[in-house]
Amino acid sequence: MDILELADSLKALGDPTRLKMIALLKLRDFCVCEFVPIFKISQPAVSKHVGRLKAAGFVTETRKGQWVIYSLNRSRLEEVGYGLSQLPDFSAEIEELGKQGLLVMCE
Repeated sequence: MDILELADSLKALGDPTRLKMIALLKLRDFCVCEFVPIFKISQPAVSKHVGRLKAAGFVTETRKGQWVIYSLNRSRLEEVGYGLSQLPDFSAEIEELGKQGLLVMCE
């Protein structure tokens, strides 16, 4: 996972409502109509949050008649965790700044 994809994934998780949705989806699958009373926001607002999580790959959907049931994509959550643990080494950039005399030592 490159750093831009990781940043986009973290933006999707960077909202308290969406983080709570992820926590709830770790317990079981949900329909949007179940989220409405939990979050005390409108159905369109809930759908927008779920849509953002879906676009980032954290949520999948299954249709059951007229209902859409949302599930957590656990492997995507693991990918993001792994991506955080494998951030690139930027020490060469720091060394280059040092060679240019551009590092500041705050003391």
